[in-house]
Amino acid sequence: MEVSTQSIALVAVLAVLVTWAWRVVNWVWLRPKRLERLLRQQGLSGEPYAFLFGDLNENERMLTEATSKPIAISDDIKPRLLPFLHRSFQIHGKDSFMWMGQTPRVNITNPEQLKEIFSKIYDYIKPASTPLIKLLVDGLATHEGEKWARHRKIINPAFHMEKLKLMLPAFYSSCTEMIDGWDELVSDERSCEVDVWIDLQNLTRDVISRTAFGSSFEEGKRIFELQREQTMFTSKALRSLYIPDWRYVPTKMNRRMKSIDKEVQALLTDIVRRREKAIRAGEAAGTDLLGLLLESNMKDNIGMSLRDVIEECKLFYFAGQETTSVLLVWTMVLLSVHPDWQARAREEILQTFGRRKPDFDGLSHLKIVTMILNEVLRLYPPATLLERKVQKEIKLGKLTIPPGVRLSMPILFIHHDKELWGEDAEEFKPERFAEGVSKATKNQVSFFPFGWGPRICIGMNFSMIEAKMALAMILQQFTFELSPSYAHAPWEFITLQPQYGAQVILHKAN
Repeated sequence: MEVSTQSIALVAVLAVLVTWAWRVVNWVWLRPKRLERLLRQQGLSGEPYAFLFGDLNENERMLTEATSKPIAISDDIKPRLLPFLHRSFQIHGKDSFMWMGQTPRVNITNPEQLKEIFSKIYDYIKPASTPLIKLLVDGLATHEGEKWARHRKIINPAFHMEKLKLMLPAFYSSCTEMIDGWDELVSDERSCEVDVWIDLQNLTRDVISRTAFGSSFEEGKRIFELQREQTMFTSKALRSLYIPDWRYVPTKMNRRMKSIDKEVQALLTDIVRRREKAIRAGEAAGTDLLGLLLESNMKDNIGMSLRDVIEECKLFYFAGQETTSVLLVWTMVLLSVHPDWQARAREEILQTFGRRKPDFDGLSHLKIVTMILNEVLRLYPPATLLERKVQKEIKLGKLTIPPGVRLSMPILFIHHDKELWGEDAEEFKPERFAEGVSKATKNQVSFFPFGWGPRICIGMNFSMIEAKMALAMILQQFTFELSPSYAHAPWEFITLQPQYGAQVILHKAN
């Protein structure tokens, strides 16, 4: 009986080991090779699958080399930002794939296929964030299905135009502080060199603190410092091989990421709890995003948990600040290089507002400024690509997409595509948006800096109005040009940023 029991136990152990071994072999080799065969049969091409890491090592090597030195401002930025993908397009064409570890990522650039992906949000879903990446940001941007629909419904009223009008004084106050600081710097010599990237980040942080939480930048300063550090770790994790449960390994990076998350959670919990207490005590919810969110949430019997509210706050902090700061910094860089467009924008702003405080209606009707901002978003989109996945086999045009394949929508390459935008696609020409986005894109899905379809960024109008307010107030007071010390080095730090800052010579406008 004892021998029989031992034999059964041994057989059970062997069965577990064989099952485990099979799963590992399937994960690291058999499944990727099967997917590769299916993709090649459909006319897609790419590098052969390399054991475990796929194209990650070569991608990282090329990226390190590409970002080791600046480029000329007239150079194509794609080889610097996404060098492996750029080479893949040259060798394999647009209908190609690359390997992110064991996962093939198929490039989708056809406007009709893009439209289908963006429209069918329950068929093409966002890949689940890894636990480490969720430490930086979670919330509406990453949710799917019923939870996404519920959160969108609760949050959406906070971004209606009438609510954004109420936030304009906060935009103005934050911009005034920055403009006054620049005014002091240029007051004696009438000109001064400033790294505007630093000041524009501080501006948008202050705006999001005021508009999201009704507090000044100082109260949110620690959160921004922590989120900046978390962004650095997340950027590194996104370029590395994903290993399930690696987050449990107590590496220095893992420990620090969890420590940051714990501190951010505590700071935001304190802000949310204080506001909830005040509202329950009879205070008005206020016009800031947190007040509107809590007010809407309290009316909803199936609203958000405290954890949900905190994650949405983290998303406000990250997305609300990052998107606008990068839009403004590249706008100032490009207007420095194109003084004719800087002059046209200034003329429009002075004709609309003179030297007085910009108002909502005037900002909404700035045609030339809108053209410029759209062209900046086309050339320097905040995110360089978006991803989706499918949960079951699905037809996408002539392609059959099996589960286990990622779909990559390389925004940067689509925005710069000469077949879609013409031979001057790499050039700064705001006039292409003179008759609006629809005319510029010929009603195709070829311009989507904030995404497209039902899941388009909920904060798009917030960001655009903030950018218009900031640009209007800057151009009312200053002219600017690039400093000789400026080094053109776009790089991706989650969003598309200037690697070495943006040194600009400010001149007091007449």
